[in-house]
Parts: sequence; C-alpha cells; structure tokens
Amino acid sequence: MRARFLNVVVAILLAISASAGAMVAAQSTKTDTGNGLVVHEWGTFTSIAGPNGSAINWRPLSGPSDLPCFVHGMPGNIKINDLSQFAAASAASLAGLSAPVRMETPVLYFYSPRDTQVDITVRFPAGLVTEWYPNAAVFPRFNPGVVGTQTGEIFWGGVRVKPGHTTNVPTEPGQSHYYAARATDAAPVEVNGQSEKFLFYRGLGGFQVPVSAIVDGSKVVVESPSARLSQVVLFENRAGRVGYRVVNGVQGRTTIDMPELTANVQVLHWDLERMLVAQGLYPREAKAMVETWKDSWFEEGTRVFYLLSQSTVDAILPLTINPAPSQVARAFVGRLEVLTPAVLADAQQAFEKGDLATLHKYGRFLEPIAWRLLGTPGSTLNAERVMAQLRRIAASNVPEVGCR
Repeated sequence: MRARFLNVVVAILLAISASAGAMVAAQSTKTDTGNGLVVHEWGTFTSIAGPNGSAINWRPLSGPSDLPCFVHGMPGNIKINDLSQFAAASAASLAGLSAPVRMETPVLYFYSPRDTQVDITVRFPAGLVTEWYPNAAVFPRFNPGVVGTQTGEIFWGGVRVKPGHTTNVPTEPGQSHYYAARATDAAPVEVNGQSEKFLFYRGLGGFQVPVSAIVDGSKVVVESPSARLSQVVLFENRAGRVGYRVVNGVQGRTTIDMPELTANVQVLHWDLERMLVAQGLYPREAKAMVETWKDSWFEEGTRVFYLLSQSTVDAILPLTINPAPSQVARAFVGRLEVLTPAVLADAQQAFEKGDLATLHKYGRFLEPIAWRLLGTPGSTLNAERVMAQLRRIAASNVPEVGCR
C-alpha cells in the first residue's frame, strides 16, 4: 500500500509542476494582476475505503439525482431534456461508469470592483466532467470508457462578472442541495445566455486519493504519506447519535479513537466552517458549503473528512483564469466513507430480513456495501437475493427525465 501511495506522490508532484507552468504561461499574457478580481472555489471529493483502507471503485452515477433539471450534463445521470439524442445503451454505459472518486459540486465565486469579463478553464487530467451550469464547452462530451484514461476539461468563455447587478437565476419546484450555494455575497455571472451566482461543475475521478483509513478495533487508522493534512475529522452517526474527533497536522500514520456519540452536530457545522475560512473562504461561502452538504456529510455511517491543500487541488484540477485575478482561493474537502463492522453487520441483517427501509438509508453507498459483504470469505448471504434487493431499490430511485 505504501508503494502505491508513493506513486501517487510522484504523480501529484509532476502534475503540480505542469499546472504551475500552465498558470505562469496563462498569466504572462496579462500583466494586469491588480484588477481587484477575487475568485474563490469550494468542492468535495467523495470516496469509499476498501478492506485495505484505500479508495475503491464504485458507481456514483447509478443513484438518483439531487440536481435541478436545468443543470446540464451527460445523459443518464441527471434530469435532462435532451436524452433523445443519445441511445439508451449510451445512457446505461454512463450510469455504469465506476471510479474511485466522485468530484462533487465545485463552485467558483467571483468578486470584482467593476464589471469585468473572464475566460475560465478547468482541466481534469484523471477525470471526466459530468454535470455543469451555466452551459460550457466540455470535453470529452461523452465517453463511455474507463474514467481516468484521458483528460476531461470544461471551458467557459466570456464570463461576464456583474457586481451590483440583480439577476434572475433559474429555479424549479422541489428541494435540491444546489440552491444553498447561492447564499453568498458573490457577484452574479452571465455566460452563454445563462445567469447564476457561480460556475458549477461535477465529475468522476480516476485517481487514488492521498488518504486511507482502516478500522482497528475501537480505533481508525488514517494514513496520509503524500501530504500533510491541516485537519482530519473522524465522524460517526449511529442511529441518530453522533460523535466526532478533530486531529490537526496529520501526516504519515495516525490512529484516532472512535468518538463518543455525545456530540452536537451543529457544533461540528461551526467547526467545519472555521476550518474552511482558514483555507481562504469567506464566512458566507464556508457556511454555504456546509449547508449544501449537511444532509449528506452527517448521514448514517462513519467517515473521515480531510482538507486538501490548494497545491494538491491545483494538481488534481488545474485552473486557468484569463485575465489572471488578484487572488484565488480553493478549498476542497475530501470525504472517505469507512465501512465499519457495525455498518456491515447492520446491512447484512437488513439483506437477510429483506428490510428495504434500512437498506435505503445507505443510499448510493449500498452497492459497495453489498459487494463487500458478498466478497467476505464464508459469507452466508444469497447473492441472487441481494441482487434482487438492489434492483428493487434502484427501481425506486429512477431519476426524472424531462424538465418542467
């Protein structure tokens, strides 16, 4: 495992070098870096730890969508109204894509003392961009192949940043995580005839995250040999009772005691907001990020959260802005789901009893849990019955097609 992570380190360092060179080249075309433009970004990388602690492949696009239907994207994974141009087999191929990382909801905010216009490019050297808004040029447009075999890219040209302007942003009936990201002081943006408070995108990553986590009795062993992490949070929610522990300055191998389930989750919200502000976000941006993910981050289960340095984010997602802004801050939270013995025992019992209500609570992580259980030596689960239960749950999660 350590050799595997050393390979990751080398890849990240090489990517950082390439990214830095690209940024210098882009900035050299514009000498005015005192334009007052400030760009902030936040996002999440979600993974699931396997038996050895490293992130495993899973199918993030096979579950229900949590996005409004006006968001653009690849067919088969979100609510879109142009599915007819794609063959059903292509949509099924996309939903079947597996990857170790789900890149979730990066949003780019803009602050400027005056109206301005910029071009934005985000490259994803080991990934695929799958959803975005406003409309953009995305490459490759559709790729049913293996995630990580080529570079994804999204380009917004001629983004108009309009401080002090009001804008009509799209909405639709129903709830969505998407809307919480608008609650900031960022300037409205307009591009390709569409308006929003930010630039939004999502994707799948074929890279291995620089963190592993395994359960060792009443402890979780976290390993991060490739980089020093400013903060790591071990969180557990068991039947509605929650607990967490925060460890600062993690590098190498660190053992964390499982938390007592006596915490107030609202206090954790505030702690995470403070951590994000320390990463360079404004307070309202940090609050918007936590508000966006509070239902998902703190749901049933055990997970490790970690804050990635901006240099690591730049390596994974090289960002080019032209003209270059006066300031850029990028704050990304990694989420590594840990399948503890308690989670596996609960899911096994639910599969044995046909308790679909309990199985539903594991959401998009249910399928990896099932494979883990079925792959355990001496498993007593009936594979055909488990598959039938997974199909029943998937059928109840069919995403809506067509915008209202």
